[in-house]
Order: sequence, then structure tokens, then C-alpha cells
Amino acid sequence: MPDWNSISNAIQEAGGGSVDVNTVRSVGGGCINSAYSLKTQNRQIFIKLNAASKLAMFEAESEGLIELARSHSIKVPEPLCCGIAGNDAFIAMENLSLGGSGDAHQLGQSLAAIHRVTRCFNGQPLYGWTRENTIGSTTQRNDDENNWTTFWFKHRLGFQLDLARRSGANGQIIERGERLSEGLEEFFSGYRPEASLLHGDLWSGNVAFEPSGNPVIFDPAVYYGDRETDLAMTELFGGFSATFYTAYQTHYPLDDGYSTRKTLYNLYHILNHYNMFGGGYLSQAGMMIDRLLSELQ
Repeated sequence: MPDWNSISNAIQEAGGGSVDVNTVRSVGGGCINSAYSLKTQNRQIFIKLNAASKLAMFEAESEGLIELARSHSIKVPEPLCCGIAGNDAFIAMENLSLGGSGDAHQLGQSLAAIHRVTRCFNGQPLYGWTRENTIGSTTQRNDDENNWTTFWFKHRLGFQLDLARRSGANGQIIERGERLSEGLEEFFSGYRPEASLLHGDLWSGNVAFEPSGNPVIFDPAVYYGDRETDLAMTELFGGFSATFYTAYQTHYPLDDGYSTRKTLYNLYHILNHYNMFGGGYLSQAGMMIDRLLSELQ
């Protein structure tokens, strides 16, 4: 049983108002966390819970929401506080009214505006972020790099391949993945991406609309990197509407090489799904690796 008194006290200290613990109810929160909503005297609050050892995950989520809000480009839930209550880590945030369809054009325009926010040092792109976070439940390293292919190999593709190896993945797939890693530079000939602010986990389940049609994004895995990675993930698990892509391209056109690189970027997420859930994701990853290797021949 969650320690609702401790959570309520933390919300009140953070300025969220006095909590009525009798209003707590369980809601859908995804496959990683348990989720609840509760009322204060002036607003509805959304709570996510996990094991106390997962506090850093929630702290990174809070900082990611703040980073996205600073772009002044799109609505995100306002984080209130996070901490430990009994055996649970928790994060409390604004509970938005969401559901139904909305303004896909505004969503595409807003994502383009987020990606215009960049990070650099001494005039050079600086890829990474100020801290580690998670992609799903997997650690996502964000150590600073000024070379994008180095960053992508060390902290994304290479990291997931190493996890897959330790999880017992087919040796041939790992070997082909390593061959792909050796040829990464070929996918970036003549293309050096800006270090753009990224949502980092932008699939359809992390986007919704307010009743007004205003788009909202949440559950980020923020870092600064190639904006194509966000666009690529929108094409996984069902994809977004044609209106969204048209609006994005109008406001921030993509490089022609995106049509190939999107497979490379989505390979990271498919390998991560294998490392979290197993199953057929490994064969899907193998097919993606072979498709990419064919581009190098």
C-alpha cells in the first residue's frame, strides 16, 4: 500500500495544495509504473510509482519535462515533486485532461520548434545531456560528445548491442551489428546534425491532445542529438498522421538521407524492446541490420 500521507505532504510542500487522500484512484500508467490520480483543493494531480530504487528515473523525467517546457513550444505536464515514500519512489505532476484527436498540424509545427533549440560549446554541437535518464526502464547514457557518430555508437547502438549480447542474443546478429557499427560514418557523409533538443521517446503513446485540440507530449527521455531520431520514432508503432509530417517538413525540412537513417535510429528502440521484453524483437532487429548493411555494400 503506497504511503499516501508522505506523498500528500510532499505535494503540499511543493505548492500543490492540500490533498484529500480519499480521492486517490488507480489509472492507466503504462507497463513500467503504477499510476494514480488524486485531488487537491485546486487541481488534479497525476502520480507515478515504482520501486524506491527508481527515484533517479523520476528525477530525470522531471528535469526532462522542465527542459521541454523551457522551449516554450508545446504543452507538457508541469512536474511538482518526486521523492521516496515508504518502499516507493514517486513523481507527482499536473494531471491534464486528455483524449480524442487534435491539431496534428500544430503538433508538427511545435516539434519543429522544439528541434530548433540547440546545444553547443565553442561553436560546435554538443550532443548528450546533463544527466543519465531511461528509455523505458533501460539506462540511457548521455555523456557529452562533440561527434554525433561517436555519441550514437557509444551511448545508443553499441550500448544496446552490448546489452543484447549479455542477454544471450544470437551471435550472428551481434556480429552483423558490430559490422554495421564499423560503417556508421558512411550514413553521415555530408551530413552533420545540430544538437537539437529531443523528446527522445516520441511514439504515439506519449502524445495526446487536450479537449481544445492543443497537443501535449509526456514521458520524455530527453537529450540533445539528431532531430531525425525523434522523427524516426514517430514512424514506429503506428506512426503519426500525414498532416503532422507535412507541417514538420514545412517548418523544418529534413535532409534527404533521413529515409535511410531512420532505420538506423529505430534499430536502437527495437533492440531496447528486445532487451526489455525479449521475443520477436531480436529477429526484427536482425532484419533492420541487414537492410542497413545492404546500404554499405
